Amino acid sequence: MAEFIVAKIDEIPNGTGKVVFAGDKPIALFNINGTFYAIDNTCAHRGGPLGEGDLGGTIVTCPWHGWQFDVTTGVSPFGPTVEKYEVKLDSQTQEIKVVVP
Repeated sequence: MAEFIVAKIDEIPNGTGKVVFAGDKPIALFNINGTFYAIDNTCAHRGGPLGEGDLGGTIVTCPWHGWQFDVTTGVSPFGPTVEKYEVKLDSQTQEIKVVVP
């Protein structure tokens, strides 16, 4: 497993998401009430960028075809899931780290 610094805490306001990179892997990172969640950025349906999707509660909607995923689990009501990643916060440096296998 590898740990990557992907953003600063203040770069992702509450209720928003952003595409970040763990090495060369695109990750969709979301802030929900100060808790950060990371899932694979690539939609399991047609490869849309989930980090650019609309976030409603814990559900992100893919901007390409409307597929939805729970950012806390990576599960979709439509079937396929996306990978979820561990997120670590460093309170001293204000860095967000994502752990990928």
